[in-house]
Amino acid sequence: MNRHAYAIARAGLCLAYVYSGVAKLFDFPAAIVEQQHFGLTPPALFAAATIAVQLGGSALVLFARGRLAALGAAALAGFTVLATVIGHPFWALSGIERFHNLNAFLEHAGLVGGFAMIALIALQPRVLNGQA
Repeated sequence: MNRHAYAIARAGLCLAYVYSGVAKLFDFPAAIVEQQHFGLTPPALFAAATIAVQLGGSALVLFARGRLAALGAAALAGFTVLATVIGHPFWALSGIERFHNLNAFLEHAGLVGGFAMIALIALQPRVLNGQA
């Protein structure tokens, strides 16, 4: 596997998380409002945890190797599963709202798959070196 292509793929997977984490960091009151919107209490704690996972997990995926990279990928995958279940409950909706939320849910499932792949590669570096 080409190391540069692998780095670009990791960056692509992390882009939305880095953007979101930085935006929340610089506008923490809006991050709190977002957590309140989803009914998460206490909202400031959930906002801080979201920022920590988005930025910390992304940093590990982008810059760490081995188990730490796998930990970052697992953290972002777990976060994505939780955020998707909370934010896109297509099963409770109907019509066009259900359609849009189902599409978002499925797209996020793809991100989870990408992070699972990153974790597997991080734990099996021979794959990256073309030896497996």
